[in-house]
Order: sequence, then structure tokens, then C-alpha cells
Amino acid sequence: MTDVADDDLSAVALMARQEASGLEALYDRYSTAVYSLALRIVRDTSDAEDVAQEVFAQAWTQAARYDTARGAVPAWLLMMARSRALDRLRRRRAALKPGPADDALADIPDPAPSVETTATADQQARTARAALAGLPANERAALELAYFEGLTHVEIAVRTATPLGTVKTRIRMALRRVRETMAAPQTAADRQP
Repeated sequence: MTDVADDDLSAVALMARQEASGLEALYDRYSTAVYSLALRIVRDTSDAEDVAQEVFAQAWTQAARYDTARGAVPAWLLMMARSRALDRLRRRRAALKPGPADDALADIPDPAPSVETTATADQQARTARAALAGLPANERAALELAYFEGLTHVEIAVRTATPLGTVKTRIRMALRRVRETMAAPQTAADRQP
């Protein structure tokens, strides 16, 4: 197990004992990734910020129930982010009934994220886009339908006229490839815009 994974588990243990330092450690390490994923799904900075806040609040309250057998801490946080973002997207779609109040709300400017947040998110987004672009087309399509459109495996199988087992295999393989690409150390050339 890596030092980061050990640090993550220690942070979750601290959170389970209601010690804020555990939450601070995970927030510092993963808030940008959580925000970036939420932003990719909801496509709204304010909603993405709300999702990130909800994820870390949920992690705080559920730290005692974290199970290492179900995945690493970053995967736990990102799955919560995906779920919260898709929930928000579904609520937004259900509430799309335009009215006079909507015009007034549209005129309120959104606060922009800091330069550091933007730069880090941009780098992570470039790495993620490169990872996705490197996938075989059938794996990339299945992964995008599942994670960015919120379709279930069955819905993807129906939409693409592909057997369910094949859809599951493509998504699993795509996730493995993306995880390996994202975990690989980056060279100075990779970090250039």
C-alpha cells in the first residue's frame, strides 16, 4: 500500500473519531478532483461547488462506515461526487419550468474559482481528457454514457445494441485504463498547456 493510501486511511479514521484534521487532509488532497468531476457532470460552477461541499459533508458523517474492501478513499469520494452530481442534474432537469423568477436569477453573476483552483483543475482535466482520448472508441463511449450521462449499464446496452456483459466489460476496462493513466507520474512535457 502506498504512503498516500495509508495517509488516506488515517484521515478517514480521524474523521470517524470526529477529528477535523482528517477531513482537512482529504479535502486538501481531493477537493479539486471532486470539484472537477462534479463540474464535468453538472456543467455549472455553483452546482459543482455545492456538490463538492455535499461530498465532504457526507464523507464526514459516513467515515465510520467506510469499508476498505469497497475501494480506495479517492474512489469512495469520487463515487459520492458522481452520485451527488447526477442527483443534482436530475433535479435540475425535473425543475425546468421557466418562470419570471428565472430571469432575475440568471442575472446574478457566479463567483469565479481562484487561479490556483482553475490551474489545478485545468491540469487534471487535461490529464483526464488525454486518458479518455487514449481509450478504444467502444470503451470510451460506454464510459461516457455511464459517467457523464448517468445511464445504467442496461440503458447503455439498449442504446448501443450491445450485450450487457460486453458493456460491463468495456466500462471496467476503460476505468482500469483511465486509473492507470491518471496514476502515472507526469513528465514536465505533460504538464505544459
